[in-house]
Amino acid sequence: MAQHTDTPTTPGKTLPVDGMSRWNQIAPFSPFSREKFRQLVRAGKAPQPVKFSERCTAYQNRELHAFFADPLNYCAEVK
Repeated sequence: MAQHTDTPTTPGKTLPVDGMSRWNQIAPFSPFSREKFRQLVRAGKAPQPVKFSERCTAYQNRELHAFFADPLNYCAEVK
């Protein structure tokens, strides 16, 4: 029987550097609940989402990495 390791190099265990991710892909890496993250987004203290449709929202992975590296000093880009 093979042993499973929970190393960050296991596929699916890291957030890609490029591309976009939806909340379900971000949640394992976020120290915040979904509602708190939404409040931070609205306050401009977390990456701003990109809305593809009424029910499809994603976040840029580069911005998420910058946010998770220093959430207290992160400031969202003004567009």
